Amino acid sequence: MWKFGNSFKYNFVGIAISVLAVTSLPATGETLTDALIDAYRNSNLLDQNRALLRAADEDVASAQSALRPTLDFVTSWSGAHPHRQIYSSLYNAGLSRDNFVATYQLQASMLLYAGGANRLTVESSKETVLATREALRSLEQSVLLGAVNAYMEVLRAKAFVSLRENNVRVLTQEKQATEDRFEVGEVTRTDVALAESRLAAAVSQLEAARGDLAVSRETFRTAVGRYPGNLEFPGALPKTAPSVEEAIRIGVRTHPEIRQAQRQVTVAELGMRLAKTNYKPTISASVTSQTDSENQDEEHYLSLNFTQPIYRGGAFAALERKAIAQRDSNRAILLQVTLGIEEQVASAWAFIESATAQIRASDLQIRAAQIAFDGTREEATLGARTTLDVLDAEQELLDARAARIDAIATQYVAVYSLLSAMGLMTVDHLNLGIQTYDPAGYYNSVKSAPARLSPQGQKLDRVLRKLGKQ
Repeated sequence: MWKFGNSFKYNFVGIAISVLAVTSLPATGETLTDALIDAYRNSNLLDQNRALLRAADEDVASAQSALRPTLDFVTSWSGAHPHRQIYSSLYNAGLSRDNFVATYQLQASMLLYAGGANRLTVESSKETVLATREALRSLEQSVLLGAVNAYMEVLRAKAFVSLRENNVRVLTQEKQATEDRFEVGEVTRTDVALAESRLAAAVSQLEAARGDLAVSRETFRTAVGRYPGNLEFPGALPKTAPSVEEAIRIGVRTHPEIRQAQRQVTVAELGMRLAKTNYKPTISASVTSQTDSENQDEEHYLSLNFTQPIYRGGAFAALERKAIAQRDSNRAILLQVTLGIEEQVASAWAFIESATAQIRASDLQIRAAQIAFDGTREEATLGARTTLDVLDAEQELLDARAARIDAIATQYVAVYSLLSAMGLMTVDHLNLGIQTYDPAGYYNSVKSAPARLSPQGQKLDRVLRKLGKQ
C-alpha cells in the first residue's frame, strides 16, 4: 500500500508569514501544536470510533470461529409417574415409583463445506476492518482541523476585541475633544452628538466582540478538550503542494475517505460472491457420545449431513440481485467521494489565493487609511474638516484592520483545510511528536479468535484492561 510519510518536499509558493499587528502576545504562550496534541488526546469522538474499529476487528474473529469445530456438553432429565413397566409388579404391594433418567451428551460438530461462504465472510470482515480504519483516519483529520479552526477563531475574536477596545479609546478621546471644541464655539452640538453616537456604536461592537470571544472559547473547549490559554499566533504556514493539480492528485491517492470507499466496493463485490454460495450444498459432520444414568450405557453416534437447496421461493435470487445493487451503489459512492475530494482541494486552494490577495490589499488599505485618518484629524483641528470627516476616516481605518485580521485567519484555516483535503492532516505529517493510536494492535490480538483461557486470550485481557485505563 502506498504510504505518504514525512518526507513530503513540496513547497507552497507565494504565501508570506503574517502577524496580527493589533495583538501583542508573549513568546511563552500556548502554541497551535499544543492545541492539536490535546485535541488528539482528548477527543471523545476518536475514542468512540476506536471502539467501533475494535468491534469490527471482532467480526473477523467471529468469522474465523465459523471455520472451526464446536464442542458442547448437553444434559437432560426425563421421566414418568408412575413408571408403567414396573407399576403392575408393585401394584399388589400398594406402591408406586417414579422413573427419572438423566442423559449426558458430549457433542462435536463441524461444517465441512459451505460453498466457500465462510471464507468469503472472513475476507469481507477483513475488508470492513480496513474500511473502518480509513474512517478513523478521516475522523482524526476532522478532529485536528476542528482544533485549527477553533484556535484561529479564538485568535480572531481576541484580535477583534483588542481592535474594538482601541476604537473605543480613540472615539472617547474624539468625543472629549469635540466637547472641548464645542465649549469654545468651534463646533456645533451636532458634532458632539455625532461623536457620542459613534462612541455608543463602538461600545456596542466591543460587547459583541467580547460575546464572540466567549463563544469561541466554548468552541475551543469542545474541539480541544479544555479552555484556551494565552494563545500564540502560529508561525510558518505548513507545506502543501506546488500547484492545485498536484494537490488534487495527492488527495485522490491518499485521502482516507476515498480509500474507505474503495474498501467498501471490495466488500460489496465479496457480498456478490457470497450471495452465489447460497445455491451450493453444505456438508456438516457431528460426533455425539451419550451416557444413560439409569443403565449406565454409553452410546456413540457419527453423522454426516448433506444439504442441497432446491427451491426457496426466489429468496436466493433476491439476495443476489440485492448484492449486485449494493455493489453498484458503492461504486457510485466512490466516484462521488472522489469528486468531492477534488472539489475540497480546489476550493481550499482558491480560499488560500483569495486570502493572500486580501492580505496584500488590506496592507495597502491600512497604510493609506492611516495617512488619511492622521491628515483628516490634523485638518479638523484647523477647522478644515468636520468631526464627521474624522469619524469616517477612523472607521475606514478600523474596517481595513478588521479585514486584515479576518484574511489572516482565513489564510491559515484554508491552508490546513487544503492539507485535510489532500489527506495529510495527520499527526505524523504535522510532526506533532506524540504517540498515536495503533489500529492494528487490537486486531492482531483478536484476528485468530483466541479463547479466554488460552495464552493469546490472556494477552488480550491485558490489552482490554489497558484500554479501560485510558
